[in-house]
Amino acid sequence: MEPVPHANTNLRRAPVQQRSAERLARILDACADLLDETGYEQLSTRAVAIRAEVPIGSVYRFFSNKRAMADALARRNLDSYAERITVRLAPIPVTDWRSAIDAVLDEYLAMKRSVPGFALVDFGAPAPAEDPADDANDRVASRLTDLLCGHLGRACDEDLLRTVLVCVEATDALLKLAFRTDPSGDRAIVAETRLLIQAYLARVLD
Repeated sequence: MEPVPHANTNLRRAPVQQRSAERLARILDACADLLDETGYEQLSTRAVAIRAEVPIGSVYRFFSNKRAMADALARRNLDSYAERITVRLAPIPVTDWRSAIDAVLDEYLAMKRSVPGFALVDFGAPAPAEDPADDANDRVASRLTDLLCGHLGRACDEDLLRTVLVCVEATDALLKLAFRTDPSGDRAIVAETRLLIQAYLARVLD
């Protein structure tokens, strides 16, 4: 059987057969479900193995610990997000960057409300208190910049990447606030977030 390519680099061993790739997908699906049910602190590799109906050794074949597993889930989420945004952007005119930004935000909100585990692990695993640094928002900004440049037909440069990164960081903080007390996201805060990022991006995209 031909090897199955896998983009996730946070694995002890990448799956090389379809059966192995399917087992990895079941593990990550189980991880996502349990995050919603028990939270990250109570998540365990053993519980994931039981839920995925695989031997515990299969989990450790791919992941050294639950942090690595959650990070792999986060990277899968980002890949899915990019794919879904690409679909949303397809019918939007290249001159209408505001609708493109709306699509980027709306897809994030849709995943936040519907994708298992996404509320706790969207594009980055929870950072430990002793080492809070994470490059999740850098990864998101880089992927979004590439997608927007491709759709809008403009060159990517460091200034645009920095601008998108600022938007990602601001949006991340504001949406945490929006979802803090409302599982669907406070609509007024979401609306303010939309206005803020469009006003900030106007100086480079208008």
